[in-house]
Amino acid sequence: MLAEPRDLSALDSVRPLRWQDDALDVLDQRRLPHETAWLRCLDADAVCAAIRALAVRGAPAIGIAAAYGAVLAARAGDFADSVARLRAARPTAVNLMWALDRMSARAACGADAEHLLEEARAIEAEDLAANHAMGHLGAALLEQGAGVLTHCNTGALATAGFGTALGVIRAGVAGGRIARVYAGETRPWLQGARLTAWELQQDGIIATLIADSAAAALMRTGAVQWVIVGADRVAANGDVANKIGTYALALAARHHGVRFMVVAPVSSVDMAARSGDAIEIELRDADEVLTCGGRRIAPMGAAAWNPVFDITPAALIDVLVTERGVLHKPDAAGMRRQFGAMHA
Repeated sequence: MLAEPRDLSALDSVRPLRWQDDALDVLDQRRLPHETAWLRCLDADAVCAAIRALAVRGAPAIGIAAAYGAVLAARAGDFADSVARLRAARPTAVNLMWALDRMSARAACGADAEHLLEEARAIEAEDLAANHAMGHLGAALLEQGAGVLTHCNTGALATAGFGTALGVIRAGVAGGRIARVYAGETRPWLQGARLTAWELQQDGIIATLIADSAAAALMRTGAVQWVIVGADRVAANGDVANKIGTYALALAARHHGVRFMVVAPVSSVDMAARSGDAIEIELRDADEVLTCGGRRIAPMGAAAWNPVFDITPAALIDVLVTERGVLHKPDAAGMRRQFGAMHA
């Protein structure tokens, strides 16, 4: 089946962050898809709270929000302490640390709040440009009429705009390469059901939602040729930390001959982490699994294990796409060639 090409500019309407009137406004992703509400952050602690509460989520978006939080901290005269609190807000996504390191380096060179604001805006603009570049690189790998499955939300809501894995899907739809889009629901926060389905709907992209546990059965039908996901951190050997459930998708994809693509900006690459074993996996409150929509679904006294991310070994990844290019079959040697010895 061949899909009709689309106007790419019409597939890029969502933005999750906006700086205006000396404050950071965050599109509150906890309230989507039924309510579009903006959360105003007047100080760094409000930004920190928004990150912890998942009002803003997605590795690049967290980093951008933290950069603006550092601006607010500088204006309040509490830069060092506030940056330390922001750094501790979530442990797995390396973009948070990368952005704060960049802001701290500028501050150490004497940058005032206005110059730090310029830096935060540059981080946001660079991420958007990187997403467009990755979208075109990844889409070029897809065969005409491809069916794709994505996991969690890796789109505009998770970035400065356009998205990483969802950016590839946007570019693939625009180029007429993608005929079918499937999205996993992504328990326990349902980012696929609440956010990815909503975001694609805003841009007129038709997507079919599936239960997470239906992914392998879907692959068996032959409807999917690619699984396309993002990453919160990529280790020096090519292992990837991403939303819980990614590892299971990679295993199922390998069994069914479905190709597996990871799409992430260079800011998500951590060459200081030798492998996935070095990446701290965030554990969140068990109630997120024991409840749904604020209502308890498990019996009282039941226990739950709630890791937010898992590690997908590099051996299960066919392609890693960053704004620097496409790396096939990522491994330690390929990562060194592409990114050098240290985080860039």
